[in-house]
Parts: sequence; C-alpha cells; structure tokens
Amino acid sequence: FHCTGKKSFLWNRENFYIWWHLYFFLSFQIITKYIYELLQNECHLKRVTLPVDAIETEPKSFIFMSEDALVNPDKLLVLIHGNGVVRAGQWARRLIINEDLDSGTQIPYIKRAIEEGYGVIVLNPNENYIEVEKTKAQIQLSSDISDEPAEKRERKDKIQKETKKRRDFYEKYRNPQKEKETMQIYIRDNGSPEEHAIYVWDHFISQSAAENVFFVAHSYGGLAFVELMIQREAEVKNRVTAVALTDSVHNVWHQEVGKTIREWMRENCCNWVSSSEPLDTSVESMLPDCPRVSAGTERHELTSWKSFPSVFKFFSEAVKAKNSLVKPTPTRRSNRIKYEEF
Repeated sequence: FHCTGKKSFLWNRENFYIWWHLYFFLSFQIITKYIYELLQNECHLKRVTLPVDAIETEPKSFIFMSEDALVNPDKLLVLIHGNGVVRAGQWARRLIINEDLDSGTQIPYIKRAIEEGYGVIVLNPNENYIEVEKTKAQIQLSSDISDEPAEKRERKDKIQKETKKRRDFYEKYRNPQKEKETMQIYIRDNGSPEEHAIYVWDHFISQSAAENVFFVAHSYGGLAFVELMIQREAEVKNRVTAVALTDSVHNVWHQEVGKTIREWMRENCCNWVSSSEPLDTSVESMLPDCPRVSAGTERHELTSWKSFPSVFKFFSEAVKAKNSLVKPTPTRRSNRIKYEEF
C-alpha cells in the first residue's frame, strides 16, 4: 500500500491496527454528531447544558429533553444507556455501525414514547470530562510528587514510559496535531454515570410534573439507576411507577442495596436479560431483586431493541395496576418469578 507523493506507507499488522481503529474512531465521531442532529431535528428534543449553573469557562455536558418533559402531567420516560463509548441517544456502537439505527439507538423508544404521550429525558452518563493540554509546570509537578521508594518508582516509570510510547505512536496517526500531554478535567457533579443520574434526578426528573415516571436502563445504566435509588430512595419510590432494565449489570450485594429497596424492585422493576429463551420467558436468578425475563436474544447489545414492545406493554400495565391498586405483572402470570428473602 503506497501513499501519494515520495513517501510510502509500510502496510504491516501494527499499522493496519492503527488505521483500522482510526477509521472506527472517526466514523463514530461522525455518527454521534448525526444522531444528536436526529434527536433535535427528527425527535424534536432540545439540548440542555449541564451543570445548570455552569459558567462559560468550566467543562460542560448536556442531556436531551422533549419540550414537555418537565410540564407533562401524565408520563415521563427517562432513558439511560450503558458504559463505554456510547453517548446520548445510543444503545450500542456495534449495532449502529454494523446493523442499523433502529437497533443501535434510542430513537424508536423516543418516537413511540412521544406518540403515546410521554415526556422524554435522554441521559448522557458517559460525557464526564474534557481533555486539556498540560502546562510544563503541571507535567513537572506530576513527575516530582511521589512518596514511593526510588526502586519501585523507577519500575513504575519504566512501565509508564513504555505505555506512553505505544499510546503516542497511536495518537500520532489519530491526531497528528497533538504534541502536548493532556489532563482530564471532570464535569462538576457529573464526573461519573452514577453522579450524572443523581444530578439529572435532582435538577430535572424530581422537578417534573409527571404523575408517572418510567426508566429504561441498559447494562451499566441499570447500576446507575440502583445507585440513584440508594441515594434518593424515598423520592424514587414516590415518583417512579416502573423500571425496565435491559441486561442490567447491577448487583444488589455489591452495591449494598437494603431490604426495602429490594422489595420495591421486585414489585416495580423487570430485567430483560440476554437468553436463548423466547421473549418474556422467566429466567431464574440467584439475586433477590427484580424478576428477570428473556429479551429474546443472546446478544447483550440487542436486549434493548428486542424487548422494545414488551417494555411499553409493561409500562402500560404498570399504570393500569397503579390506578387499580394492583401491582403490575412484568410477564405472563404463569411464568412470574417468586423470590424469597435471603
């Protein structure tokens, strides 16, 4: 493989790896921008800056909301994606690139929610920091400050130098203009998915007029929701009618979830998990939290899309049950999982 001009580009495995990842990095930047445009132009959502009181010079994030998100008196849908490279409005990068926007983005959820009279809030839990160039003083300070023994520090420095060498080799192709070291500046009160969920709850969801608040949380988004419950238990119980988890990675033991939260989750949550069983078939679990049913697919990233019709049916049944003072059934009554306290 030769480039134009006098210089040639040596095509080997290492260079192929660099250019392959560069291709996907640039492609996904374009895709992310395009999806943001769809959220605004096709779904008619507005982009809202976080923190709400941010000054011009500080790092900022954002979420998307429908115009009626805070004033809709009936229903509000909150969407939380998983961890990693995905951003607001997305479920899975792999699906967006290799399959289609319907399965890989939250757009079908948003459109159906709006059609059925929901307000919508789309969280952006992975937009946690910005990168800025370090000054020479900061670089020197970070290398000077250490309480470790000299021998241990030398070994660590050697490893860090080798890691930096490989990273710089990649960065040279990904961003030829980048010559200085960078540092991460975290967004105030939004430095992690968990912080972000709590911040959006405090400043938006809890302030909404909706009688019924619903969540759809995929993968790590489920963990973020459970953390929100731990931090705002009384408020969440008072406002949230039902929660649809899709292959959630939460763990009630590791997150030290109390008995009262576990009881609430059993009655108001359902987790559509990756499974070879047909859609909505009960799936056994060792955890005493919420019922688990099959999403109708063994692929983790597809669970939100495959469970799409069942999720909205679950929400509809939850509203009817609430109005009749009867708890909702997340799947067929004959297949409902029964849990015992451990």
